[in-house]
Amino acid sequence: MSIPAFSDISKSANDLLNKDFYHLSAGTLEVKSNTPNNVAFKVTGKSSHDKATAGAIEGKYADKPNGEYTRPRPSPLRQPSNENPRKPLDKSRSRSRSKPTEFQFSLARLKGPRVFGAKVQGSASFSPQHTQLLMFWSRTGLTLTQSWNTSSALETKIELADNLAKGLKLEGVFSLLPSTQARGAKFNLHFKQPNFHARAFFDLLKGPTASIDAIVGHEGFLAGASAGYDVQKAQITGYSAAVGFQAPTYTAAVTATDNLSVFAASYYHKVNSQVEAGSKATWNSKSGNTVGLEVATKYRLDPVSFVKAKINDRGVAAVAYNVLLREGVTFGVGASFDTQKLDQATHKVGTSFVFES
Repeated sequence: MSIPAFSDISKSANDLLNKDFYHLSAGTLEVKSNTPNNVAFKVTGKSSHDKATAGAIEGKYADKPNGEYTRPRPSPLRQPSNENPRKPLDKSRSRSRSKPTEFQFSLARLKGPRVFGAKVQGSASFSPQHTQLLMFWSRTGLTLTQSWNTSSALETKIELADNLAKGLKLEGVFSLLPSTQARGAKFNLHFKQPNFHARAFFDLLKGPTASIDAIVGHEGFLAGASAGYDVQKAQITGYSAAVGFQAPTYTAAVTATDNLSVFAASYYHKVNSQVEAGSKATWNSKSGNTVGLEVATKYRLDPVSFVKAKINDRGVAAVAYNVLLREGVTFGVGASFDTQKLDQATHKVGTSFVFES
């Protein structure tokens, strides 16, 4: 299994406990669309239980490798003349003439304009019957994402993967809030290898500050740490640590965050193809000896629908139902109940629609 990022060491349990519970918003609408030239659009809208609405539109372009295949019209074969019976047809000679001659070529660098170290690779074969050429223009993983939300916040994200080194991804995130002229500029690094995953986040305008985390793994065992640093103050702003174990059907992790003051232990188990279960316990050493506990489960009814349920130590329970109505249309509904205050209006209900094309 691949090594997760430091923040994803408990991802399986956190997704089971937090994702697909639709009671958090009164209504959610999401529309996804993909174009033939690798541009993906996503529009989201949410209505809270306080009747406040929020929305965002996002466009994402991924520069993926593409290919071209050209095959000219087959040339007519020249049939040998068999009018003279004294000259029989030499079939072996005919076969040798029709055998294609193949070669491969590779051009690592191109003269003239280049697109982030692009290269051409391909193969060609020639014969009297046909001529064909298969050419691939291989590009690096350039991704451009732009978003705009109802708070008039503009954000542009540029990603470049596997260009300088295999497993290295560079990110630049630039934001602007026109109403207050607030600006943001961040530079991120991700480096992933089979047994190592490290990240570095730099906020260039605030501080500047830096946050670095790394995690190593061996035969399922994981160990990692993170730290934040303020360049202007020349001091460490925070640090965390985590250990875990992952297997194909279960994962377990213990994390210590907020300067090793908040401890959390999580466990996830995929019982079979239909049932998943998980739990998480949290203890804040600064607030007292109370331990928060949360348990969740997921049951797949059929290939297109599932139900989820969870409950915490405070007696708040939540249920959710998700179903694929038709190709590209997903509906979800959820509710939460305070089992200790069933006679009070503390319960919440929410719905979600997702359209994909």
